[in-house]
Amino acid sequence: MEDVFLPIVIVGMLFIGMPWLIFHYITKWKQGGGGLTQEDENLLDELHETARRLDERLHSIERIIAADHPGWKQGQ
Repeated sequence: MEDVFLPIVIVGMLFIGMPWLIFHYITKWKQGGGGLTQEDENLLDELHETARRLDERLHSIERIIAADHPGWKQGQ
């Protein structure tokens, strides 16, 4: 009896349980909007601007160091 019951449970979980779980979360994702809110977009814009400014500062520091010590990057 147990030899028949276990494969039936496994097949049921694979062909009924897994698709149900996947479709359940797809439906939840679609109901939630699935996209970025305006607040998220504003945060991303702010982070992008901060990263751009930090990149400019890093390049400025590298230029200053290169002017003071011409061979500083060769040690890397």
